[in-house]
Amino acid sequence: MPDHEAERKRMVEQQIRRRGISDPRVLAALEEVPRHRFLPDADDPAAYNDYPLPIGDGQTISQPYMVALMTECLDLNGDERVLEIGTGSGYQAAILAELSRRIISIERFPTLAEHARTVLAELGYHNVEVVVGDGSLGHPDAAPYDRVIVTAAAPELAAPWVEQLADGGRIVVPLGDRWGQRLTIVIKRGSKLDFQSVCGCVFVPLVGEHGWDRD
Repeated sequence: MPDHEAERKRMVEQQIRRRGISDPRVLAALEEVPRHRFLPDADDPAAYNDYPLPIGDGQTISQPYMVALMTECLDLNGDERVLEIGTGSGYQAAILAELSRRIISIERFPTLAEHARTVLAELGYHNVEVVVGDGSLGHPDAAPYDRVIVTAAAPELAAPWVEQLADGGRIVVPLGDRWGQRLTIVIKRGSKLDFQSVCGCVFVPLVGEHGWDRD
Protein backbone atom coordinates (compact mmCIF):
# COMPACT_ATOMS: atom_id res chain seq x y z
CA MET A 1 0.00 0.00 0.00
CA PRO A 2 1.30 3.49 -0.80
CA ASP A 3 2.38 5.69 2.10
CA HIS A 4 -0.03 8.51 1.27
CA GLU A 5 1.07 10.73 4.15
CA ALA A 6 4.68 10.60 2.97
CA GLU A 7 3.58 11.20 -0.61
CA ARG A 8 1.63 14.30 0.43
CA LYS A 9 4.61 15.71 2.32
CA ARG A 10 6.83 15.07 -0.71
CA MET A 11 4.23 16.66 -3.00
CA VAL A 12 4.09 19.81 -0.88
CA GLU A 13 7.86 20.11 -0.60
CA GLN A 14 8.83 19.30 -4.20
CA GLN A 15 5.86 20.52 -6.25
CA ILE A 16 4.39 23.33 -4.16
CA ARG A 17 6.85 25.01 -1.80
CA ARG A 18 9.81 24.89 -4.19
CA ARG A 19 7.72 26.57 -6.90
CA GLY A 20 7.00 29.61 -4.80
CA ILE A 21 3.83 28.90 -2.84
CA SER A 22 4.57 30.39 0.58
CA ASP A 23 1.25 30.85 2.45
CA PRO A 24 1.69 28.54 5.47
CA ARG A 25 -2.06 27.86 5.72
CA VAL A 26 -2.23 26.78 2.08
CA LEU A 27 0.79 24.52 2.48
CA ALA A 28 -0.71 22.95 5.61
CA ALA A 29 -4.03 22.32 3.84
CA LEU A 30 -2.30 20.64 0.89
CA GLU A 31 -0.43 18.42 3.34
CA GLU A 32 -3.62 17.58 5.26
CA VAL A 33 -6.16 16.77 2.53
CA PRO A 34 -5.89 13.21 1.12
CA ARG A 35 -5.95 13.84 -2.65
CA HIS A 36 -6.07 10.10 -3.40
CA ARG A 37 -9.50 9.80 -1.76
CA PHE A 38 -11.04 12.05 -4.42
CA LEU A 39 -9.93 9.90 -7.37
CA PRO A 40 -12.09 7.15 -8.94
CA ASP A 41 -9.37 4.72 -7.81
CA ALA A 42 -8.03 5.70 -4.40
CA ASP A 43 -5.06 3.37 -4.96
CA ASP A 44 -3.96 5.16 -8.14
CA PRO A 45 -0.13 5.38 -7.85
CA ALA A 46 -0.24 8.74 -9.66
CA ALA A 47 -2.47 10.34 -7.00
CA TYR A 48 0.19 12.81 -5.82
CA ASN A 49 1.97 13.41 -9.11
CA ASP A 50 2.24 16.90 -10.56
CA TYR A 51 -0.39 16.71 -13.29
CA PRO A 52 -4.18 16.53 -13.72
CA LEU A 53 -5.90 13.14 -13.64
CA PRO A 54 -9.20 12.00 -15.21
CA ILE A 55 -12.21 11.66 -12.91
CA GLY A 56 -14.92 10.78 -15.44
CA ASP A 57 -17.40 12.73 -17.59
CA GLY A 58 -14.47 14.27 -19.46
CA GLN A 59 -13.33 16.16 -16.35
CA THR A 60 -10.08 16.16 -14.38
CA ILE A 61 -8.75 16.71 -10.89
CA SER A 62 -6.42 19.68 -11.21
CA GLN A 63 -2.64 19.55 -10.92
CA PRO A 64 -1.66 19.98 -7.22
CA TYR A 65 0.46 23.05 -7.97
CA MET A 66 -2.45 24.76 -9.76
CA VAL A 67 -4.76 23.98 -6.81
CA ALA A 68 -2.20 25.55 -4.47
CA LEU A 69 -1.64 28.59 -6.70
CA MET A 70 -5.35 29.32 -7.15
CA THR A 71 -5.95 28.89 -3.44
CA GLU A 72 -3.12 31.25 -2.54
CA CYS A 73 -4.49 33.80 -5.04
CA LEU A 74 -7.80 33.79 -3.13
CA ASP A 75 -5.99 35.30 -0.10
CA LEU A 76 -8.18 33.53 2.47
CA ASN A 77 -8.15 34.43 6.17
CA GLY A 78 -10.58 31.78 7.43
CA ASP A 79 -13.89 33.63 7.67
CA GLU A 80 -14.91 33.79 4.02
CA ARG A 81 -17.98 32.52 2.22
CA VAL A 82 -16.62 31.02 -1.03
CA LEU A 83 -18.38 30.13 -4.28
CA GLU A 84 -16.61 27.41 -6.27
CA ILE A 85 -17.54 26.95 -9.92
CA GLY A 86 -16.81 23.35 -10.91
CA THR A 87 -16.75 20.87 -8.02
CA GLY A 88 -15.23 18.08 -10.07
CA SER A 89 -13.72 15.56 -7.69
CA GLY A 90 -14.27 17.74 -4.62
CA TYR A 91 -10.55 18.05 -3.86
CA GLN A 92 -10.37 21.82 -4.31
CA ALA A 93 -13.49 22.18 -2.17
CA ALA A 94 -11.79 20.22 0.61
CA ILE A 95 -8.77 22.54 0.48
CA LEU A 96 -11.12 25.52 0.67
CA ALA A 97 -12.97 23.90 3.59
CA GLU A 98 -9.71 23.84 5.55
CA LEU A 99 -9.19 27.57 4.95
CA SER A 100 -12.59 29.29 4.93
CA ARG A 101 -15.95 29.34 6.73
CA ARG A 102 -18.42 28.08 4.13
CA ILE A 103 -18.19 26.82 0.55
CA ILE A 104 -20.95 26.56 -2.02
CA SER A 105 -19.68 24.43 -4.91
CA ILE A 106 -21.53 24.10 -8.23
CA GLU A 107 -21.17 21.03 -10.47
CA ARG A 108 -23.06 20.35 -13.70
CA PHE A 109 -22.54 16.55 -13.66
CA PRO A 110 -24.78 14.85 -11.05
CA THR A 111 -22.50 11.79 -10.85
CA LEU A 112 -19.46 13.91 -10.00
CA ALA A 113 -21.47 15.97 -7.52
CA GLU A 114 -22.67 12.87 -5.69
CA HIS A 115 -19.17 11.37 -5.54
CA ALA A 116 -17.77 14.64 -4.20
CA ARG A 117 -20.53 14.89 -1.57
CA THR A 118 -19.82 11.34 -0.41
CA VAL A 119 -16.06 11.80 -0.05
CA LEU A 120 -16.34 15.22 1.57
CA ALA A 121 -18.81 13.83 4.12
CA GLU A 122 -16.63 10.79 4.83
CA LEU A 123 -13.70 13.11 5.51
CA GLY A 124 -15.76 15.33 7.82
CA TYR A 125 -16.02 18.45 5.68
CA HIS A 126 -19.45 19.67 6.72
CA ASN A 127 -18.98 23.30 5.68
CA VAL A 128 -19.25 22.44 1.96
CA GLU A 129 -22.54 22.34 0.06
CA VAL A 130 -22.40 20.77 -3.42
CA VAL A 131 -25.14 21.95 -5.78
CA VAL A 132 -25.94 20.58 -9.26
CA GLY A 133 -26.43 23.37 -11.77
CA ASP A 134 -24.97 25.78 -14.31
CA GLY A 135 -21.90 27.24 -12.63
CA SER A 136 -21.76 30.17 -15.02
CA LEU A 137 -24.92 31.46 -13.30
CA GLY A 138 -23.38 31.25 -9.84
CA HIS A 139 -25.70 30.55 -6.90
CA PRO A 140 -27.62 33.68 -5.88
CA ASP A 141 -29.43 31.98 -2.99
CA ALA A 142 -26.32 32.14 -0.79
CA ALA A 143 -24.83 35.42 -2.11
CA PRO A 144 -22.96 37.61 -1.46
CA TYR A 145 -19.66 35.73 -1.57
CA ASP A 146 -16.31 36.98 -0.35
CA ARG A 147 -14.47 34.88 -2.93
CA VAL A 148 -15.27 33.07 -6.18
CA ILE A 149 -12.99 30.40 -7.64
CA VAL A 150 -13.60 29.03 -11.13
CA THR A 151 -11.98 25.69 -11.95
CA ALA A 152 -12.88 25.65 -15.66
CA ALA A 153 -11.85 27.81 -18.61
CA ALA A 154 -14.19 30.76 -19.07
CA PRO A 155 -14.44 32.76 -22.32
CA GLU A 156 -15.30 35.87 -20.29
CA LEU A 157 -15.98 37.01 -16.76
CA ALA A 158 -19.59 35.97 -16.16
CA ALA A 159 -21.79 38.83 -14.94
CA PRO A 160 -23.54 36.70 -12.27
CA TRP A 161 -20.22 36.05 -10.51
CA VAL A 162 -19.54 39.77 -10.29
CA GLU A 163 -23.08 40.51 -9.13
CA GLN A 164 -22.87 37.86 -6.41
CA LEU A 165 -19.43 39.01 -5.20
CA ALA A 166 -19.20 41.24 -2.12
CA ASP A 167 -17.48 44.59 -2.45
CA GLY A 168 -13.77 44.09 -1.88
CA GLY A 169 -14.05 40.42 -2.82
CA ARG A 170 -12.04 38.63 -5.46
CA ILE A 171 -12.55 36.10 -8.24
CA VAL A 172 -9.82 33.70 -9.38
CA VAL A 173 -10.58 32.42 -12.87
CA PRO A 174 -8.86 31.05 -16.01
CA LEU A 175 -9.91 33.42 -18.83
CA GLY A 176 -9.26 32.71 -22.51
CA ASP A 177 -10.20 30.27 -25.25
CA ARG A 178 -10.64 26.50 -25.15
CA TRP A 179 -6.95 25.78 -25.75
CA GLY A 180 -5.22 28.21 -23.43
CA GLN A 181 -6.06 30.72 -20.73
CA ARG A 182 -4.56 33.23 -18.31
CA LEU A 183 -5.16 32.61 -14.65
CA THR A 184 -6.61 35.94 -13.55
CA ILE A 185 -7.43 37.63 -10.24
CA VAL A 186 -10.37 40.05 -10.39
CA ILE A 187 -10.94 42.35 -7.41
CA LYS A 188 -14.25 44.18 -7.04
CA ARG A 189 -13.92 47.75 -5.82
CA GLY A 190 -17.36 49.36 -5.87
CA SER A 191 -18.41 49.58 -9.50
CA LYS A 192 -14.87 48.94 -10.78
CA LEU A 193 -13.01 45.70 -11.43
CA ASP A 194 -9.24 45.35 -11.10
CA PHE A 195 -7.79 42.58 -13.31
CA GLN A 196 -4.44 40.99 -12.43
CA SER A 197 -2.89 38.36 -14.72
CA VAL A 198 -1.07 35.57 -12.89
CA CYS A 199 0.14 32.98 -15.43
CA GLY A 200 -0.81 30.86 -18.41
CA CYS A 201 -2.85 27.71 -17.80
CA VAL A 202 -5.07 25.12 -19.49
CA PHE A 203 -8.40 24.00 -17.98
CA VAL A 204 -11.36 22.03 -19.29
CA PRO A 205 -13.98 24.42 -20.74
CA LEU A 206 -16.75 25.95 -18.65
CA VAL A 207 -20.07 24.87 -20.16
CA GLY A 208 -23.17 26.96 -19.52
CA GLU A 209 -25.14 30.07 -20.35
CA HIS A 210 -22.10 32.32 -19.83
CA GLY A 211 -19.58 29.69 -20.92
CA TRP A 212 -19.09 27.43 -23.90
CA ASP A 213 -21.78 25.40 -25.64
CA ARG A 214 -21.71 21.67 -25.08
CA ASP A 215 -19.57 19.78 -27.59
